[in-house]
Amino acid sequence: MKGVLGLIMAGGKGTRLYPLTKDRAKPAVPFGGKYRIIDFVLNNFVNSSIYSIYVLTQFKSQSLVEHLKDGWQFGSLLKNQFITHVPAQMRVGESWYKGTADAIYQNLYLIETAMPEFVAIFGADHIYKMDISQMIAYHKEKGADVTVSAIGVDKKESHKFGCLEIENDWRIIKFHEKPRIPVTIPQDQDMCLASMGNYIFNTKVLLDLLRKDAKKDSKHDFGHSILPDACKTMNVFAYDFRRNKVPGSLTDVENDYWRDVGNIRDYYDANMDLKSISPKFNLYNEGWPLRTAERSLPPAKFAFNDDDRRGMAVDSIISGGTILSGSKVSDSVLGRHIKVNSYCDIKDSIIFDDVEIGRHCKIRRAIIDKNVKIPPKTTIGYDLEKDRKMYILADGDIVVVPRGQPRMNLGDM
Repeated sequence: MKGVLGLIMAGGKGTRLYPLTKDRAKPAVPFGGKYRIIDFVLNNFVNSSIYSIYVLTQFKSQSLVEHLKDGWQFGSLLKNQFITHVPAQMRVGESWYKGTADAIYQNLYLIETAMPEFVAIFGADHIYKMDISQMIAYHKEKGADVTVSAIGVDKKESHKFGCLEIENDWRIIKFHEKPRIPVTIPQDQDMCLASMGNYIFNTKVLLDLLRKDAKKDSKHDFGHSILPDACKTMNVFAYDFRRNKVPGSLTDVENDYWRDVGNIRDYYDANMDLKSISPKFNLYNEGWPLRTAERSLPPAKFAFNDDDRRGMAVDSIISGGTILSGSKVSDSVLGRHIKVNSYCDIKDSIIFDDVEIGRHCKIRRAIIDKNVKIPPKTTIGYDLEKDRKMYILADGDIVVVPRGQPRMNLGDM
């Protein structure tokens, strides 16, 4: 995929994922045992043979930068093969990024230096697989100035997304950012066509749009400003995500899978999608490898305790270096280097790296952040009023245990 420059937007605060974003950027939040959220868009680029990638960062980016350094460094022999993080540098003013379009505008020099044929601007906050080369081929076929990847969503959810109004040939005639009144698809009045936040631009078109927008009194955002204006005068097309076929996918469900993990509920549900025998999102597709920063850890271990009680895991993901000693884990996702001591029962939970759980603990529907030590005989997820005083209760029934286990009542998040 020569002539394509990738720009990944990884600067959002992720306030709705608090407290998981208390000390890290949203794209750096762990996911699926051993990965970070940003790994999935990076794998989409690399598996699509796009190797010129800038990652634009802003808030709480240190752990994200370290992750990119540890897991996503190419060699230095080829100048057009790189994954480089770009911090907010205030090159054109004294302010942080005012919007997604302003973030690109403040880094126009990156595009002008490379001057590729196309610029692929993608978000870093979603879980999905996509062969971007197929979207670029569609962009060329349509003779488009701009192409927006799109997916069908229930019209009740339309207020969460930018929604596209299209003609029969999938040309976008209007872009509605989070509309109050749903804009439905002509063929299905219960569905809306939502923007996935992924765009292909002809480079000269992008530069022109950004420079004009910078002079306007606008929100300097692709959804609010750039795309609504472009639809009026340019060839802007929607790319149906359902037509994208990832090598090695066994089901249409996997090809259609896309999740915005912008809040605790959606993040929790997306993790739970991974653990079944036939998962909606398959981590084990050899035709679409998922890379990440690796740690030198031994394999996971399941051990007897002194009473010959077995350590076991059922319908769960258990990552490297984790030891289950005489405890049972079911329907859960466990990260790396976790120690679960004897007589514990863990259900429907997500546990990040480097956690230790003492003996006789009962944990249900919880998310436990990194480096937490759970004392023996702790019960989480069975008495929500008690949990609310000790931890953070998200969306009514998901208990989040932050780093340091703060003893405070923050109410429902």
